[in-house]
Amino acid sequence: MKLQSNILEEFNEFSKNYTDDMVACVPHYRELLSGFIDHLPKELYPKQILDLGCGNGNVTRELLKKFPKAQYTLLDASDKMLELCEKQFNQYHISTVQSYFQDFEFKNHQFDMVAAGFSIHHCNKKDKQSLFKNIYDSLNHNGMFSCSDLMIDRASTKHLQLIKEWEEFVRVSYPNSDKWDWLMDHYNEYDNPDSLNNHLLWLDKAGFKDFKVTIHNTYWVHLKAFKK
Repeated sequence: MKLQSNILEEFNEFSKNYTDDMVACVPHYRELLSGFIDHLPKELYPKQILDLGCGNGNVTRELLKKFPKAQYTLLDASDKMLELCEKQFNQYHISTVQSYFQDFEFKNHQFDMVAAGFSIHHCNKKDKQSLFKNIYDSLNHNGMFSCSDLMIDRASTKHLQLIKEWEEFVRVSYPNSDKWDWLMDHYNEYDNPDSLNNHLLWLDKAGFKDFKVTIHNTYWVHLKAFKK
């Protein structure tokens, strides 16, 4: 794969084999997906759900297993990804929005649940903090933010070990160097991961006070934050 000139073009290209590539390139991908419907509060019955950076709809597909009657807003910068979602979810209550996170107009008390699968790491530190505040404000009382992502600071002494283990994982499915080289080009150009501790700190500053980390496989994490 060739690195595209911007992240929109990158994910339009990536949409062609998105799920297969994610399974082969993201350790624990299927487990991290299932994290969106595992360990949910018994009293959670969301009517309005926002999928931030929905990609081809894998997170929404999981959520539909639990909440088939909810109204979903799927947001992504890639028109190709949104087209895939519109085709496969046309029997559900789905609306799509083509937008970057920072351009989306969050309204107060709009959603009961906000989900972000492998998308928050595209934001820098400042944008993550602004985004978490917007998410908090957009949630109704007892609303939940749910997120799966890579959570490590590039400055961490463990980062090189992560890269080594990650390459070993990817080369099981793609023994030659092409896929790994593209993945690292993408990672270095577009990805801005931060530590779990920073995520929790920024979520706390945004207003969240109740957190649950349900998956923590090295630096591949699923967490939930609740608005009380």
